[in-house]
Amino acid sequence: MLTLRQIEVIRAIMVTGSIAGAARLLNVSAPGLSRLMKYTEDSLGIRLFDRRAGRYVPTSQARNIFDLLDTVHRKIDDLQSAVAGLGRGQSQELCIASVPSIANVMVPRAIAKLRQRFPDLSLDVNILKIEESIDYLLLGRGELVAISSRFDHPLIEFEPLASGRLLCIVPETSPLAAKDKITPLEMSDHPLIGINPKDPYGAIMAAMFINNGIDYRMNIKARFGTTVCSLVAAGLGIAIIDEFTVAHGMVRGLKSIEIDADSIFHTYIAYRRDLPLSAYAEHFRQLLRHEMKSASSIKAAGSSKRRKPLQQHRDR
Repeated sequence: MLTLRQIEVIRAIMVTGSIAGAARLLNVSAPGLSRLMKYTEDSLGIRLFDRRAGRYVPTSQARNIFDLLDTVHRKIDDLQSAVAGLGRGQSQELCIASVPSIANVMVPRAIAKLRQRFPDLSLDVNILKIEESIDYLLLGRGELVAISSRFDHPLIEFEPLASGRLLCIVPETSPLAAKDKITPLEMSDHPLIGINPKDPYGAIMAAMFINNGIDYRMNIKARFGTTVCSLVAAGLGIAIIDEFTVAHGMVRGLKSIEIDADSIFHTYIAYRRDLPLSAYAEHFRQLLRHEMKSASSIKAAGSSKRRKPLQQHRDR
């Protein structure tokens, strides 16, 4: 049996007509090729080339196999091109989804780095409500979902992604913008903008007041955290939001204030337990986790403050 290396060497000699030329083509030493050629002919029991005035000419017996060798070599080139294409993400598509709080800043930053690694990869990015994520995965619409709540499901794995803090956001022109910290009681004295507490994400925000036994009134409800941020920036009230939504100062006109209360919450990557993730999904998961941990304010402070995380409500 000829090895791929032997096929490559035979073809190089056939193309260049000499051992020296083949060595230059393959960027190896000529003596090594000469020894491999002799070993190949001895193993096959036939002479593949006649030596004429320093040139290597295919023997009459071997001419018919050279066409086959050339075909094999072209197929190997095609295979190598296909493998290289996979390494760039060529003709491949990654379908992923995220809840809005993670999709606003974190997902685009992770995707930008993913495209650096796989420049030809196509992406389909969906923004989902928490309750939509299970159907998205079970119906095979995508490989994974970045999510801000978890619950038990026999087919879905919820892998910890990153932990973060809740912040109070106020208009940067508000007198409250001068504060470094604010308590839930102080926040309850101001017009509140938020997400419906019946929503799993909204329930995390509402727990800030409920856990401290504080009455509050939400003057404006909005579906997504990005909308809440815009309403606050317009001067319509203050709000509690997760730090990933407002990371890197992506929403202008806001001042983020630390909340003097338990405010840690957790995020997750959800995916099917019964299906392996593609290499592209695996890489995206790693990049997203890195981006979120880098943006989190508790990566170094968590051990010193020893605050208990908020009890996150399960999505029913």
